[in-house]
Amino acid sequence: MSDQPAGGLLLVGCGKMGGALLGGWLDQGVAPASITIVEPADAALPANLHPDIIRCKSENELDDGSRPEIILFAVKPQAIDQVAPPYARFADAATYLSIAAGKTIDDFETLLGGGAAIIRVMPNTPAAVRRGISVAVANAAVGDAARTRAAELLSAVGEVAWIEDEGLMDAVTALSGSGPAYVFHLAECMAAAGTAAGLPEDLAVALARATVSGSGELMRQSSETAATLRRDVSSPGGTTEAALKVLMRGDAFEKLMSEAIQAATERSRELAQA
Repeated sequence: MSDQPAGGLLLVGCGKMGGALLGGWLDQGVAPASITIVEPADAALPANLHPDIIRCKSENELDDGSRPEIILFAVKPQAIDQVAPPYARFADAATYLSIAAGKTIDDFETLLGGGAAIIRVMPNTPAAVRRGISVAVANAAVGDAARTRAAELLSAVGEVAWIEDEGLMDAVTALSGSGPAYVFHLAECMAAAGTAAGLPEDLAVALARATVSGSGELMRQSSETAATLRRDVSSPGGTTEAALKVLMRGDAFEKLMSEAIQAATERSRELAQA
C-alpha cells in the first residue's frame, strides 16, 4: 500500500494531458514526493518519471489513511463512471478536479457524494508546451483556498479563467478545447494553397507552420486586439488586402467559424447528456 502524504496531489491518469500537468507541476516547483500517480499502463508514464513520485497501478494500492489535498481525474470521459467512485472516501478532505470533457459537476456529485468539492476544468492541448488555457467552474463546496490552489496548479500549463455558469462550458469546449484543431487545419489549408500556387510542398508546409505559430506568439505578446493586428498587416491596395477581401467576402469565413463552433457546442451538450 502506498501512503499519499497529507496535503499531496493525486493524479488519476497520466496520458497526454495528465502528463502535461505533471510536467508543469514539477517545473513549478511542486515537490515530487507530494505527488501520487494512479496509472495502470506503464507506457503512459513519462520515460523519466521522477523517482520520488509515488506510482500506483490502481486505487487499491492507496493507503486508507491517505489525505490528498487535490485529486485530479485525467482519464477519458467514458471511464469516469468506473474510475471515480472509489475516490469518494477522500471527500472529507480533498478537492476533486476533472478534465473529462462532457462530465458535469452533477455527474461527479452523483459519483462522489453531494458534499464533495468539485471543480470541472476544460484545458487545451497547448498545455503540453505551457501555452494552454484552462477554464474552470466550481461547485458551492469549493472554498476560496481550494480555488486558489487549483488555479495555481492549472497555471503551471498556461492561463486560467473561471466561469460561474457551468452551462457555458459547452461553448468553452467548442472554442478553446477544440480550437487548436481549427488552427492546425488553417495551417494545413495554407500549406496546400501554397503548394497549389507553385511552392515546393516542404517549403509551403514550413512557411505555413512558422506563420501560424509566429503569429500566435505575436498575438500572445501584444496588447493589441486581433483585429488591430490584422489591420496592421493590411496595407491599402496590397497583397494582404487582396486576400482578405476573399476571406471576408460576405462574412463567409466568420459565418463558417460560427457554424463550426456551434456544431461543436451542440455536440458537447449531447455528450454531457449521454
